[in-house]
Amino acid sequence: MKLRLIISALACLMTTTALSAPDPSQPSWLSDAVFYQIYPSSFQDSDGNGIGDIPGIISRLDYIKSIGVTAIWLNPVYVSGWTDGGYDVIDFYKVDPRFGTNTDLVELVNQAHARGIKVVMDLVAGHSSDQNEWFLQSKEAPNLRYSDYYIWPSFKPQSGSNVQMQGGGTLLSKFVATDAPRGPFYIKNFFDTQPALNFGFANPDPSHPWEQAVDAPGPMAMRRELKNIMSFWMDKGVDGFRVDMAASLVKNDDDKSETIKLWKEDFVKWFDQEYPEGILIAEWFNPAQSTEAGFDLDFFCHDGQYNYSTLFFYGRRGRGGQEPTPPYFDKAGGGGLQTWYNLYKYQYDSVQGKGYVSMPSGNHDFNRLCTEGRTTPEELKVAMTFFLTMPGVPFIFYGDEIGLKQNPAAPPTEGSGGRAGCRIPMLWDGSANAGFSTAPIDKIYIPQDPDPDRMTVEKAEADPASLLNYVRGLLRLRKEVKALGADASWRLVSSLEQPYPMVYERKLGGERCYVVINPSAKAVTVNLPVEASKPELIGGNYRKCTYKQGRKGDTISISATSAAIFKF
Repeated sequence: MKLRLIISALACLMTTTALSAPDPSQPSWLSDAVFYQIYPSSFQDSDGNGIGDIPGIISRLDYIKSIGVTAIWLNPVYVSGWTDGGYDVIDFYKVDPRFGTNTDLVELVNQAHARGIKVVMDLVAGHSSDQNEWFLQSKEAPNLRYSDYYIWPSFKPQSGSNVQMQGGGTLLSKFVATDAPRGPFYIKNFFDTQPALNFGFANPDPSHPWEQAVDAPGPMAMRRELKNIMSFWMDKGVDGFRVDMAASLVKNDDDKSETIKLWKEDFVKWFDQEYPEGILIAEWFNPAQSTEAGFDLDFFCHDGQYNYSTLFFYGRRGRGGQEPTPPYFDKAGGGGLQTWYNLYKYQYDSVQGKGYVSMPSGNHDFNRLCTEGRTTPEELKVAMTFFLTMPGVPFIFYGDEIGLKQNPAAPPTEGSGGRAGCRIPMLWDGSANAGFSTAPIDKIYIPQDPDPDRMTVEKAEADPASLLNYVRGLLRLRKEVKALGADASWRLVSSLEQPYPMVYERKLGGERCYVVINPSAKAVTVNLPVEASKPELIGGNYRKCTYKQGRKGDTISISATSAAIFKF
């Protein structure tokens, strides 16, 4: 039986009370926002060199708008040494020539704004490239302008902080040996090519003279520089920043209290005063902490203790080792919800009235949604139904809206390691290189999906039942039904003891919805408490779905690999 696609027009939808962001300091546009993350090197090449660029992004703005997107997050476009995909920044004030010019970026902002789309940049706050002029000067001698922008230990302690650092490892594991005149070591944040910027230490050890207090002259100068960077781009029309490794700034900060204080009492306070409609997004992976620090939202995805790995991956990022239990979004139907629920519920409850917990469909650091055997349109529609009907602000990783597949054979590129497979170029049409670039195939930034039957935007546009058109319908539905939006409450209705299907309630004022998620390859039935009103089936993708009301309880039955949305 052919799958039926139902996304109703909701012509008779009742008007709901206007929403406001949970925290009045948040930008007014955030609660209705839908973000689209673009890895610039992989999106659209305009000059035929095999690498995506800003003019290429501009040429695709109408497509981006057509999805239902209202904001773009760009991975770093600054001048870089390209040892970590642009996160090793040489010049924070200049666009890398591979992408274009500062003028091109301003044109992107202007063209996006003309279409009602915000533009958010990546802010690499915790480190620079070792080729940055600040570091080159700092390594030469103390008492120069940039000398204390970095941390220069005079010796490596035999023992010391065991505090786990954002990005992995302890502080001692971040000591990098060097022959620089300044000293024998510097402290890095991630790769050796990424020396950590100096925002000071929590509780400096007097026997370690390099451990400056957070309010010492060096860290205070670094704060001013970071504000200058933010002002430079905000004054050109940018709408805010996603802050890379936002929890990494203050060192030896076990409970992150000093890092929270730094953001809340300085950076965020200043930013909100100067740019009240600007947004600050944390890569902290602990929304309870980052929203306390003043960030508008944080991610609940692949990293840190609080993640959704048990829903989507064998292993933390979909790479390395096999967990004994399959993920929940697996057609085998052997997954569970308890681990994810405990982690998510804690974070969701913690941020109420302060910000958002957002679960992206993917990002540049972990395997794509279309991987691990989860590759059919039906499976992807179920997963996207989940992502686009949960609380918080939706984030779609470029290509996820068409089912862009992970390329496990993609070679490591510019420090990507195993992450190259999720950073593959976009697939636009049936022309050479799927319309991404006119360069020879061996010059393409990262090899594309080699499947001759691969999905492209062109194919998806022509198919009313495509994932792309389903995502568009979901986003229209989310916009029309405020109970499916960022600020509506969330509650798991089904039992953790019976994980399939997952049923959760979204509620705002007098409007309520049930979302039913069944990733398994078996039809399932769930018993629920009695509802007084009769629900209307307003969206989803399924062969069969029924809601039966009874005096002792209600029952939902749904077909295999299906999702449904009911409105009361």
